[in-house]
Amino acid sequence: CVSEDADAADRQKKHSLNPHVELQFSDANAKFYCRIYYAEDFHKMREEIMESSEEDFVRSLSHCVNWQARGGKSGAVFYATEDDRFILKQMPRLEVQSFLDFAPHYFTYITGAVQQKRPTVLAKILGVYRIGYKNSQNNSEKKLDLLVMENLFYGRKMSQVFDLKGSLRNRNVKTDSGKESCEVVLLDENLLKLIHDHPLYIRSHCKSILRAAIHSDAHFLSSHLIIDYSLLVGRDDATDQLVVGIIDYIRTFTWDKRLEMVVKSTGILGGQGKSRGRGSDGCEDPAARSGVGGSRP
Repeated sequence: CVSEDADAADRQKKHSLNPHVELQFSDANAKFYCRIYYAEDFHKMREEIMESSEEDFVRSLSHCVNWQARGGKSGAVFYATEDDRFILKQMPRLEVQSFLDFAPHYFTYITGAVQQKRPTVLAKILGVYRIGYKNSQNNSEKKLDLLVMENLFYGRKMSQVFDLKGSLRNRNVKTDSGKESCEVVLLDENLLKLIHDHPLYIRSHCKSILRAAIHSDAHFLSSHLIIDYSLLVGRDDATDQLVVGIIDYIRTFTWDKRLEMVVKSTGILGGQGKSRGRGSDGCEDPAARSGVGGSRP
């Protein structure tokens, strides 16, 4: 959209000055610092999309615990706020740089979707920070780049969770009969096996909104060279609802990602590649093979 591109250009022009805020403080033993990336833009976006106050957001972040991401293969470190509202993910250097380039367009897209009541299923990124310390006693130091995102399943008890990529290569998880299904993140082939005997029906109106949201989000991401992400789907039997969100959409398409895709699709490292579903614009569609397509009138 031309207007969205213009808005993003205005943001980038405004940020010819440093858009990031740095805070430092110290005690007798160490110096601490925090860099808040795109501080003003994130603050405005949180005001636009969050029902809770900024004070509540800060209070949540002040109490975090280690969190084990089920099904994660990236090796990234995760934390969760104690109130379970937000998830914090460690970002490698390349992801940080990708986000800094992508951020102005992201702010424009999300705020535009909210203001225009346009459906989107992008899991909301609510802040990106670099935190660190240096111990003056032993000269040890540590830096950590963290992304803060909403917990899509906050306040819900999921009976099943699926991580969908629209691919059938290595997209099956063997589950132990003694484990509850909610303890394991299932993949595309698991979903196809499930719906063969137990289809997931959604109302036609909801299906139309979901398809429109995924198509719009996929087009937005692909226009910024982001094509590797997942559709996270949670099944809440208590409310008879599916909770859906696109996650892991920060990393742009680079040569190392291209090589990874070629290896996976051709089966160079063993096995035969299986096809991915693609949207009408040619970009990967994580919902194309999801099977969440049956309609209930």
